[in-house]
Amino acid sequence: MAASPFPGSEKGDAMILQVEGVSKRFGGLQALTRVTFDLPEGQILGLIGPNGAGKTTLFNVINGVYPSNEGRITFRGKDITGHRPYYLAREGIARTHQIVKPLNELSVRDNVMVGACFGREKKNLVEARKVADEVMEFVNLSVRADQLASSLNVAQKKRLEMARALAARPYLLLLDEVLAGLNPSEIDPMLETIRQVRAQGITIIMIEHVMHAVMNVSDRIIVLDYGQQIAEGTPAEIARNEKVIEAYLGDPRLAERLMERNR
Repeated sequence: MAASPFPGSEKGDAMILQVEGVSKRFGGLQALTRVTFDLPEGQILGLIGPNGAGKTTLFNVINGVYPSNEGRITFRGKDITGHRPYYLAREGIARTHQIVKPLNELSVRDNVMVGACFGREKKNLVEARKVADEVMEFVNLSVRADQLASSLNVAQKKRLEMARALAARPYLLLLDEVLAGLNPSEIDPMLETIRQVRAQGITIIMIEHVMHAVMNVSDRIIVLDYGQQIAEGTPAEIARNEKVIEAYLGDPRLAERLMERNR
């Protein structure tokens, strides 16, 4: 690629995100309990745990869908606790959704343009079209540009979700099960795209259940269980953590196989 489609996303050494003691309750349900971590710029952080562990809730708190009941979130040195999603999109946080949400009656290009218009750089329609074309090429969707979003298959819709998020020119990208529903032949190309996004200097947090994939691509991993942060470390440390094996992996031999695939 001749030039980065994501100007202004150069990698640095600072902490891009700090989550301090974040808790979230829904009535009597404690969804998150004092989750705390720091995320350096340019890393890929994997977020794993059983269904219902609070992973998507944590995403929703970080990007402003839900306010936290306790704690503080700092993004690029600014306290963003309680700010709404549209504000955070302007600040440089973008996300995909586990259940893809394309604007089905619009073309693929128009879907991606939405991200550019409402993202960090607030592009006008002419500029947004240029950004959309660059990003569609990056995620290998250019040939689908004029198709209706509703006509795409699952793998293509996953790429559209990512393209729309990338068109917002984020500093931080939240990927919610971007590999879900993909077959093995589709997972490796998507992982390569994720690596290429990180290579552009964009920091990533990814929720994922495809364990060999998240172990392979992440620099660090956090594990949630019933809203509690039970482990944090490198993929090797997480795969051998007894609490993680008991709560999530279930079989020590699975951990060994995951690390074999990660080498």
